[in-house]
Amino acid sequence: MDDRLVIAGKELRSRLMLGTGKYRTMDDMVASLAAADVELVTVALRRIDLDDKSQKNILDFIDTSRYQILTNTGGCQTAEEAVRVARLARAMGLSDWIKLEVIPDLKYLLPDPVGTLEAARTLVAEGFTVLPYINHDPQLARRLEEVGCATLMPLAAPIGSGQGLISFEQIKIIIEQAHVPVVVDAGLGAPSDASLAMEIGADMCLLNSAVALAENPPLMAEAMAEGVRAGRKAFLAGRIPKKAYATASSPLEGVLR
Repeated sequence: MDDRLVIAGKELRSRLMLGTGKYRTMDDMVASLAAADVELVTVALRRIDLDDKSQKNILDFIDTSRYQILTNTGGCQTAEEAVRVARLARAMGLSDWIKLEVIPDLKYLLPDPVGTLEAARTLVAEGFTVLPYINHDPQLARRLEEVGCATLMPLAAPIGSGQGLISFEQIKIIIEQAHVPVVVDAGLGAPSDASLAMEIGADMCLLNSAVALAENPPLMAEAMAEGVRAGRKAFLAGRIPKKAYATASSPLEGVLR
């Protein structure tokens, strides 16, 4: 069975991405990336102090020979800010791959659909590989795919909430209609959440808080990776349909009575 995951022409072995924020220590972060055996790692550029050269920043702890950095425009509230951060990442030689976030809502941290589409259109035109973070909106997803985004990244629940897939019917529609990989991003709290996302047909999951804030981040990272793998296998295997009544596991024909 050909089950390759390809994003913008790059074949990926792992179907899990990890973020790099909120870890209690850099050692926890490094160990978690290794335990999850990921390839793509997101880094929020606006949260890095680039002025103080005497102090190490998060980029100094990431082995770029092992991991590909996916610059995150987290912290940007407008399309203009997001485009500026993406251009800065390119100028720094980090990556042309951008996880696009435009979030003016500081209470619920829900993405701005209009700003996201505007920024995506600009960045795609400038040659960036754009992976946009969105609400579970099938129409917006379709528009973003039309402008040339490399993936679609609907949230499961609000960022850092750990609520899991509280409602996934619209995510299933996005998956059904998409011609690019769908990455379920934000709000997942446990391996069972990641597994369910993969069981409904997602191509990948992105996690941060669920791992970084766990009591044992590396162990949770490993568990999440196993959940993603199990969910993908279940999707490929094809689960039985849900029924309102029981069905005997053994045939009843010829049974002595």
